[in-house]
Amino acid sequence: MKQTTLYGLTKCSTCVKARDWLTEHGVDHQFIDYRDHPVAAATLKAWSGKVGGWEKLVNRASMTWRNLPDDRKTPATDAQWTQLIAEFPALVRRPVTVTPDGEVGVGFSEKRYGERFA
Repeated sequence: MKQTTLYGLTKCSTCVKARDWLTEHGVDHQFIDYRDHPVAAATLKAWSGKVGGWEKLVNRASMTWRNLPDDRKTPATDAQWTQLIAEFPALVRRPVTVTPDGEVGVGFSEKRYGERFA
């Protein structure tokens, strides 16, 4: 991979801010909407490992999470987590940023992007 890749949802305001920031700062990037192009289970598992676990990758404060039945909110295995995300892609924190060196981050803040892409 030669450029940064952002994964998220096209209409997500945070994803739009991240994309705009990257463009304004001359960071070559591509954007992938993971509703249109679902992320493979193995990739999701790798991301969770790089960001500190499923709890860091999944936005448990989201309306999507809050609207889940209680029995779906306690996935115990990687397979259960990936199945949940396959059903509800909006659960993943946005955006997921993958840089050419393989580093993965979730969310957007100007400060963190400034440090990361300086």
